[in-house]
Amino acid sequence: MNTPARVSGYTPVGAYLDETRAPALAAEAELAVRTAIPAAEDLRAIREQWGDLLYAIEVQPADEWPPRDSRAYINDHGLKPDPEPVIGRMPLILREHPAPVNLTALDAAMDVERALFGLADRIAEQAQRPVRTWNGLRGDLIQDTDDRDDPARWHLPTHNASVTARAASPGSRAYGLHWAAVWIEGRILGEQHGDMFMPVPPRTLDEAAATIRRARTTVERALHRDGRTITLDTPCPWCRGTLTGWTVPSGEPYVTCDRGEPCPAPVVLDGRRRVWRGADLVGLWAAMRAAA
Repeated sequence: MNTPARVSGYTPVGAYLDETRAPALAAEAELAVRTAIPAAEDLRAIREQWGDLLYAIEVQPADEWPPRDSRAYINDHGLKPDPEPVIGRMPLILREHPAPVNLTALDAAMDVERALFGLADRIAEQAQRPVRTWNGLRGDLIQDTDDRDDPARWHLPTHNASVTARAASPGSRAYGLHWAAVWIEGRILGEQHGDMFMPVPPRTLDEAAATIRRARTTVERALHRDGRTITLDTPCPWCRGTLTGWTVPSGEPYVTCDRGEPCPAPVVLDGRRRVWRGADLVGLWAAMRAAA
């Protein structure tokens, strides 16, 4: 017989607990969303800049502005950056690097790979259902191969003391950082795939957000996109004013002239300053060389 929630002033314990915990659960859910969304944005920023970082490994480091990996420099010099990372690209930690040109960029990229691969492993251990198994006729344990080989599943690396590290299986790390970032994003945003995944625990979610933020900072610092400014040695070709180069996290570099509106340069005014962005920077470099 069904028992009503309240009879003659009596409240079942379960109903009481649900009512008292509801505000706390709602607050936890809101906090999780507020933590996960910025972390997902950081992951996307890492993926979008990963190709630039791989390209920077093969380019001689330089102190001039703009950073050599910027789009303006590439367009102006006819260089081609490393293509967009794709699933299946061999991870840096599994490649040979006999003579990288930019060790700082290589170290940064490998640090980011290790951090995100390790994070994916920890999330898989805590929020991913194990492969389904059953007992065979002989009492042996049989795995559900379809469940084991599900593309959505993250596979941890395996280690065998009797063989070399290279012979051990890298698991899902073999698909590279791009796939790891996509997989982590799905877990922290709570994307479901049948019953394979559970919500990421709050403590792990906080750890994930901090790890991802540090990884993004590492990428942008290596690419000189961490918000630095530099006064250029060459004055403005149009008014002889001082030019300042700016970088913005996850954004393209730009240049401003301190003369403001009186400067006759053929670019837009932004905050009463002449500003060169994107393709306009190529015209600025050409004018600077011509004036020199």
